[in-house]
Amino acid sequence: MASLRDIQRRINSVTSTRQITHTMEMVSTTKIMKALSRADNAGPYKDAIQHMLETVAGRASSQNVELLSTHSEIKRALIVGVASDRGLAGGFNVQVERAIQERAQELEARGIEVEFISCGKKLTEFFSTRGIEPVLTNDRVSTGPTVAGANQISSYIMEAYVAKKIDLVELIYQHAKSRVEQVLTHEQLLPVQEAGLALPTAPREKQAFAAVDTQTKAEVQGDFSFEPSADEVLGHLIPSYIRTVIYHALIDSEAAEHGARRLAMQAATKNADDIISRLSREYNRIRQGSITTELSEIVGGAEALQEKEA
Repeated sequence: MASLRDIQRRINSVTSTRQITHTMEMVSTTKIMKALSRADNAGPYKDAIQHMLETVAGRASSQNVELLSTHSEIKRALIVGVASDRGLAGGFNVQVERAIQERAQELEARGIEVEFISCGKKLTEFFSTRGIEPVLTNDRVSTGPTVAGANQISSYIMEAYVAKKIDLVELIYQHAKSRVEQVLTHEQLLPVQEAGLALPTAPREKQAFAAVDTQTKAEVQGDFSFEPSADEVLGHLIPSYIRTVIYHALIDSEAAEHGARRLAMQAATKNADDIISRLSREYNRIRQGSITTELSEIVGGAEALQEKEA
């Protein structure tokens, strides 16, 4: 049986851990609102450029735009994975790593060579432990993704696709559906899908630009004049679209990370409370038993003295 000193030491240790987890929970609660606001503010731009792309694509020849053309055979694929730089976020990183691994195995089973772009230190470590060297890394996604980082990734992707070094590009990340829910998202980035031009992200409540009136959409439709041509306009829109999708995935993943960490730290704090409560009961039970034993010894000693005097 553990001594009172051992139990008190364990209570102090768990209490210290609880203070850390509770502080991390409060920090993530504060950060998630800012990150969600950032993703929401970028959402309208992504929706607008996608709608513009759909409009122009309907009036242009996709065969004349290299980033819209589909290669005759898929020999090499590129998976862009977005995770986090830090742990203690529940299954946030593990779900992304598992999804990337499963997708890579599916492609390799079809005889397709797979390359990776890693966004997040945890994902880079995941590849490193398996002897995989990503073609590009971006290990500053938890401290605020930057447009420059998104541009670096998109530039590599577009140059490699146009040069036919890769034939398929896919994006895997966690979408912040709300403050408490994250959705693992898998999108095909290249070749751009003409039917919709992208896999839509799950809708978020109160997202600006989400509810566009059907009548308003109808008013936008009409005849347009393109200078110098619809193909060239489309050729300029596609790179902007790809950069926007990647940047939005980075900031969306950042918001999802804070949400996942908040839930994980909330659960850890609750577990710490349960452990402290159990240890306190055990401590009180042992202390009560020790006091009862001491009282019994005192009473027994007093009775023995009385009998001896008598």
